[in-house]
Amino acid sequence: MRILIADDSIVSRHLLDATLRKWGYEVVVACDGVEAWNYLQAEDAPKLAILDWVMPGLTGPEVCRRVREHAHDKDSYTYLILLTSKSLREDLIEGMESGADDYLTKPFDQHELKVRLRAGTRIIDLQRELVAAREELREQATKDFLTRIWNRSSILDIFQRELARGSRENRHVGLVIADLDQFKSVNDTYGHFAGDAVLREFARRMQAVTRPYDAVGRYGGEEFLIILPGCDAACTASQAERMRAALSSEAMFINEKPHLVTCSFGATCWRPGMDSSAESLIRVADNALYMAKGQGRDRVVYLA
Repeated sequence: MRILIADDSIVSRHLLDATLRKWGYEVVVACDGVEAWNYLQAEDAPKLAILDWVMPGLTGPEVCRRVREHAHDKDSYTYLILLTSKSLREDLIEGMESGADDYLTKPFDQHELKVRLRAGTRIIDLQRELVAAREELREQATKDFLTRIWNRSSILDIFQRELARGSRENRHVGLVIADLDQFKSVNDTYGHFAGDAVLREFARRMQAVTRPYDAVGRYGGEEFLIILPGCDAACTASQAERMRAALSSEAMFINEKPHLVTCSFGATCWRPGMDSSAESLIRVADNALYMAKGQGRDRVVYLA
C-alpha cells in the first residue's frame, strides 16, 4: 500500500521513510503542506497519509480540512494521521475536528505507529469491500443474471432516459427488438444449458457490434431490446443489419458441433418533435419484428 508522509523536517522524514519501507509500504514524500495537498488531489493519491502538524504553506490540520471538503469521490477514502508535538487536549480536539482520523505525538514510537497504520489499513480495506459489495448488489439489480447485459427494467429505464435526452437535444433515438429464430428447437434438441450458452453468445456478439453508448438488454426469454442514441431511420436499419450479420455469418458451437443461429429484427426510430411514448414505439418495433418473422426470419424490417 502507498502511504504519504509530509514533514518539513529532514530528520523526521528520513526516519519515517526508512521505517515505513522496512514494513513494506511504498512511500511518497512531501516536504510541506502544499506539496502534500497536491499529492492527495491526484487520481492515484495514496489512501494513507501521515501529516506533520506544523509545516510551511499549509499545516497538517489545514490539509486534513481540505481533503475532507474536496472529497468528491465518496467511494474513495483517505485515512489521515497527524504527527504532532502538541499534547494539550484542546489541540488534539482541533486536529481531530479538522478531519484527521488519528494522531501520533513526537517523537513517535515505532510499535504505536505500526498499530495505528494497521487500523488505518483495516478501515481502507473495509471501505473497499463495502464499495465492492454495493457494486455487486447494483449489478444484480440491473443486469440479467444469465447474459450479464441490462435486464428488462433497466433497459426500459434507459429507453425512457434516451427519449427524454433526445427531446432535449433534438436528436433521434433508434429502437430495435431482436428475437432469436426457432430458439425453442435449440432447447428441445440440445437442452437448456445449450440454450443458455446461445443466449450468452448472442449477447456477446451484439455488444461487440454496437457502439459504447448503445444499450443492449434482455427484454424477455430470447427477445432483446437495443437502444441506439442518435440514430435516424437509415442508421437504425443499418445497425440492425450489422447485428443480424454478426449472428448469421458465423456458426455457434453447441455440444462441440457447429450450429447456425439466426435472429429476426424489428426496428423503428423516434424523431425530434414526434409525440410518441416508449410503449407505442416498442409496439411499432414489435410489429416490425412480427413482419420479419412472417417474411422468413433472419432479416430486418423497419417501420416508421
